[in-house]
Amino acid sequence: MNKPKKKLNGNSFLLMITILLFIIMYAAGMIIFADKGFAKPQMFLNLFISNAGLLVIAMGQTIVMITAGIDISVGSVTALVCMVVANQMENHGASAFTAVAFALAIGLAYGLIQGFLVSYMEIQPFIVTLAGMFFGRGMTSIISTDMIAIKNEMFLAWANYKIYLPIGTYSKRGKFIPAYIYPTVIIAVLIFIVIALIMKYTKFGRSVYAIGGNEQSALMMGLNVKRTKLKAYLLDGVLAGMGGFLFCLNSCSGFVEQAKGIEMDAISSAVIGGTLLSGGVGTPVGTLFGVLIKGSISSLITTQGTLSSWWVRITLSALLCFFIVLQSIFASLKKKK
Repeated sequence: MNKPKKKLNGNSFLLMITILLFIIMYAAGMIIFADKGFAKPQMFLNLFISNAGLLVIAMGQTIVMITAGIDISVGSVTALVCMVVANQMENHGASAFTAVAFALAIGLAYGLIQGFLVSYMEIQPFIVTLAGMFFGRGMTSIISTDMIAIKNEMFLAWANYKIYLPIGTYSKRGKFIPAYIYPTVIIAVLIFIVIALIMKYTKFGRSVYAIGGNEQSALMMGLNVKRTKLKAYLLDGVLAGMGGFLFCLNSCSGFVEQAKGIEMDAISSAVIGGTLLSGGVGTPVGTLFGVLIKGSISSLITTQGTLSSWWVRITLSALLCFFIVLQSIFASLKKKK
């Protein structure tokens, strides 16, 4: 007996476009900038090194967007985490392990408060997280208006520890130069895998999709909508705290303007990866490729050397508009069917 073939729906098609776009973009960079080392394995690994924090933050953003919500406070959470971590270690003698606890506690507090206001008080997510964004930036500036450089030995050891891989390139003299990653990449990839498994195989993941697709239907199915939304924002907050800590491991400092705009990078990565703004649709895999596309654009413009860094934002905005239009087209076709 022949098994029925699965139809390629609009959501799968959007994911395929995202993956194909990344492959074409990166392959073009390898060809055009081959003389500048774009084809080296290290250049690809740098996409993960530079965007480890963003990847974790974008995972949380994807979850709340699937519930038809949004979180624009993650950039401020990142800045607050970096400032608290730097301040505690440099001015109060805290250990690097204590710094991790502070980062997770800040994210947990944000997720709990914002989740409660959105789910149980039924306040619009945009308004709640807008308040969270202002609060985070304000608290960051209250702690210190000056940049605090981190000099804690254990923290710097974590930040600078290279994990060498059995791939790499050969120098002109024939010496093998191995490619490397940092622990931040390992942590980010593990978190991505865990979130992907949660969203695909757990009751919580299925409930998040059901609520985002149609909240009234989810209620009629017997799902606890408020509790699920609270859990979604709680997980989002913890991931924002962890992502903020990974971001801090990259920057090794804390300052007021840190991570400005990272919330827009997280949202655009999710949308480019196929997450619908209206909720109910999206995958961590799509968001991963959205983050890689953002990283590739940044790498291409940096490697080119003459273009302004603002072209990263311009290109991202164009891609964002393109994918939103595609989403709208597929949604219209689905309604007609």
